[in-house]
Amino acid sequence: MKKFEFLIGDWNLESKIPKSSFSEATTGSGFGTFKRALDDKYVFFDYESNIEGETGGAHVIFAWDEKMQIYRYWWFENSGAFSEATCNFTDADTLFMSWHNSLLIQTFKKIRKNKVVLHMSNASSENKFDLVLEVIFTRK
Repeated sequence: MKKFEFLIGDWNLESKIPKSSFSEATTGSGFGTFKRALDDKYVFFDYESNIEGETGGAHVIFAWDEKMQIYRYWWFENSGAFSEATCNFTDADTLFMSWHNSLLIQTFKKIRKNKVVLHMSNASSENKFDLVLEVIFTRK
């Protein structure tokens, strides 16, 4: 779980949501914290956001699957929705995720010490991936 080091800490979040099949274009803000848990066996991410006056939040768990040699990801939203993904590091500064039961992919990319960018994309009919969410993480 040492590879998560660039994400550990408290963050301000700035969301940019382009118009897509999922939503109209909008922006939002929030805050979140990545922290190690349970003898460094897990990394938790808790966040709250406000998009167009609607407050939301989630609890996220990352864990190493020793048997499969890959990271697992579970996302629990305060609405009761939940999902899971499989993920791995493509390099020291990029965590790539493939969401189960969807065509969504996501990356957390370290831009510099105190800035990380999350991109979430969806497969389009033209064999391309269309951006559906960008979140800029700035360390507090």
